[in-house]
Amino acid sequence: MVPVSDSTAAVGDSARTGGVADADERSAVSRTSQVLRQLKRNSASRVGLYVIGLVTLVALLTTIDADLFDYQFAATFWYHPENDPAGSTILLPPVGIENSFGTGSWAHPLGTDHRGRDILVRLVYGTRIAVQVGLIATGIGMTIGTVVGAVSGYYGGWVDDVLQRFVESLYAIPFLILVIAIMSAFGKELGIAIVGVSITTIPVFTRLIRSQVLSVREMEYVEAAKAAGVRDRHIIFRHIIPNSFAPVLVQSTLQVGVNILIVASLSFLGFGVQPPTPSWGQMLAHSRQYMIVNPWFSIWPGLAILATVIGFNLLGDGLRDAIDPRSND
Repeated sequence: MVPVSDSTAAVGDSARTGGVADADERSAVSRTSQVLRQLKRNSASRVGLYVIGLVTLVALLTTIDADLFDYQFAATFWYHPENDPAGSTILLPPVGIENSFGTGSWAHPLGTDHRGRDILVRLVYGTRIAVQVGLIATGIGMTIGTVVGAVSGYYGGWVDDVLQRFVESLYAIPFLILVIAIMSAFGKELGIAIVGVSITTIPVFTRLIRSQVLSVREMEYVEAAKAAGVRDRHIIFRHIIPNSFAPVLVQSTLQVGVNILIVASLSFLGFGVQPPTPSWGQMLAHSRQYMIVNPWFSIWPGLAILATVIGFNLLGDGLRDAIDPRSND
């Protein structure tokens, strides 16, 4: 039978821990509202949100079935046009511009490529690949890296040493070479590309979350949870990670842009997305030998990569400024 004094103490510890947790939750809600207000005031972050929203919308449109459309233009646009030649006219310039191959028309607003395929359509379908790989690879790397970094920082000692040596071994290999090696060994499919890019992302989040956990684990609410006998797993996922996650959120936004660049570089080098599936890096690779006769062929995918990466960077900068106003000083 449990002594009254012991049970009373246990209830008291539980109440104190619960009170601290409730206070943490209220504080988190308040911080979230404050961050959202700061983002609304930041014009750069709004521009980033608009760009990301547009890119995401375009990517989602490519998943819509053509049978849902009644208009002939829309149905034609969605009927596997990324792989079908538009006709015999190749390397047409954008509408209203003339070159040695002909004059651009509204039939192909951004012109055609070296096989007569519509550049606008291939850009749209390439958006889906960029967003898909960028978001999924970042999500996987962030999840694994956050857990590894939190465990490493919370326990310390030999656990920290082992995990950090693993992270440092990944850091020692240039990320592009690492992804190419993985794809050379296991194949050039899109899924392998996502796994490879995710692996290069893990060390970034691991070291970031570990640096936060080293300070958070010394907080009073963590000590109170330990004193109340709360399991380490519960402390890590309920208290440590949520209160260390703000920098990870900022880094994840920036990392999406980095991963999109990695995927474009892989496609440019012949890895990653394979023809005839369109990707921005692949389009840049095909346009190299035609840059003099039709520079527009290379300009459009380059602008798509630039705009998307800048959009994620602007949002990341806005989040950083909103979460830590001292970063402006």
